Amino acid sequence: MEDAEQYAQWMNDIDVTINLLAVPNIYSLEKEREALIKLSKEGYNFAIVTLNNNEVIGNCSLGGVNPIHRTAEAGIFIRNKNYWNKGYGTEAMKLLLDYDFNVLNLNNIMLRGYSFNKRVIKSYKKCGLKEIGRRREAVIIGSKKYDHIYGHIGK
Repeated sequence: MEDAEQYAQWMNDIDVTINLLAVPNIYSLEKEREALIKLSKEGYNFAIVTLNNNEVIGNCSLGGVNPIHRTAEAGIFIRNKNYWNKGYGTEAMKLLLDYDFNVLNLNNIMLRGYSFNKRVIKSYKKCGLKEIGRRREAVIIGSKKYDHIYGHIGK
């Protein structure tokens, strides 16, 4: 909760929220606090922090966990632009996948991204992403159309 103000600032930055398709929304500090409270009570949601100064730079999560079929869906988001393209997202995803496969004993993790978000696709591929499909031209930003990419990483 102590990072709610920082999260609210990020959620009102178009460069950050375009990757979530959350651009049209306005996020007040109260709305962000409510979102953080909700996230803390459900699923597996983690802050991504730097080791050297414990600065929060983003978050990652695991949802839709099915212990019978041993599947789930993972997501990651580096919100602090100062840490983009420096390997933090890939490292955080690798840590999350290690937790998923070796602690939760899951077998198959689904990942999604948008074709315009080259950083996340590159990061997911470094972690072992295998593309399983695309929803063609499912996202329209301005006059351009982009694919919604689906993939998975298996144990």
